[in-house]
Amino acid sequence: MPQLATEAVDGHVDSVDEFDAFVRARKPALLRAAYLLTGDQHLGEDLVQSALARTHRSWQRLNDSGNAEAYTRKIMYHLQVSFWRRRKVAEVLPGELPDRQRSRLAEDSGQITLRITLRAALLRLTAKQRAVLVLRFFEDRSEVEAAESLGVSVGTVKSQTFKALARLREVAPELEGLMLGSSR
Repeated sequence: MPQLATEAVDGHVDSVDEFDAFVRARKPALLRAAYLLTGDQHLGEDLVQSALARTHRSWQRLNDSGNAEAYTRKIMYHLQVSFWRRRKVAEVLPGELPDRQRSRLAEDSGQITLRITLRAALLRLTAKQRAVLVLRFFEDRSEVEAAESLGVSVGTVKSQTFKALARLREVAPELEGLMLGSSR
């Protein structure tokens, strides 16, 4: 009988180790997606933390099926959709962000400028539009997959993608080449 207790404890330890390994391996990718969804590093970290906490509660079932990352990402998208649906207080951002990367080499300045421009443009989109763009273009999901992840219709994904891209063209015309894959 004592051996059964030891096996149960060892099984739990293995499960904890597997969850820790999953978090260490996938957290950077989850953080990138969360940052793009929220538009803020700290909100993205909070989103990932909440999603991982829910994943941990269901770890045994998820680990056995091999769907832990898909489940975690879906939880992130659902948490973000829930956040949109709450009442919001309008937030006003003060002007342009200062360039803190002055010590970088000259060849990096184009990438830095692009990153700042893209971030500023994405922050001018609604949260729903940002999420649709992240799913469609960063995560490379189909319209159907994006709709399922967000719990909305395919038509909503299409219309939000159209509106988001139109808004990006309006607020940051210099990104046009990037949005078209530099083909125009």
